[in-house]
Amino acid sequence: MDKFTKLEGVAAPLPIVNVDTDMIIPKQYLKTIKRTGLGKGLFDEMRYDADGNENPDFVLNKPAYRNAQILVAGENFGCGSSREHAPWALLDFGIRCVIAPSFADIFFNNCFKNGILPIVLPQEEVDKLMDDAQRGANAVLTVDLENQVINGPDGGEIAFEVDPFRKRCLLEGLDDIGLTMEKASSIDAYETRARAAQPWLAAG
Repeated sequence: MDKFTKLEGVAAPLPIVNVDTDMIIPKQYLKTIKRTGLGKGLFDEMRYDADGNENPDFVLNKPAYRNAQILVAGENFGCGSSREHAPWALLDFGIRCVIAPSFADIFFNNCFKNGILPIVLPQEEVDKLMDDAQRGANAVLTVDLENQVINGPDGGEIAFEVDPFRKRCLLEGLDDIGLTMEKASSIDAYETRARAAQPWLAAG
């Protein structure tokens, strides 16, 4: 998992409440277990028309936001089913941070496990960032995880909270496998003792 330390990027405004995981990545994309290639299906029903052509009015299709790395969204983002494909699709598109007044619990947890920082802020703070995000290519925010602050294009600063354990995992790029591998020496020592005490378990 890529480390998340400080992110400076264009923020795209998505002022919609209750964006569910089916809106983020529709069910027809769930056949794959690969984490790559899902970016093209992100927000499929809003990004494309029935013929597969881009909807020019959708924010991520606008030239200024095609390379957005931050999403400023409405409350209850990521509700609905628990599909992990939703953060996979966001990450594959290039989104590393989502800012909203609230998130669905499972989606919130899945973001951290995949290197995305979900930030919960009061509605009035989200409204300020949403206003900043309306500036198109000038909507550049800096998200500093180490110091837990967001800097806007005019130099304004907003502090945010994050669980210390999850913060460490993002800063060090540790997913569940990475956390397990931190205990590799203890695991090896246990297996050595187990083989010595019960050699028949290692037979064959």
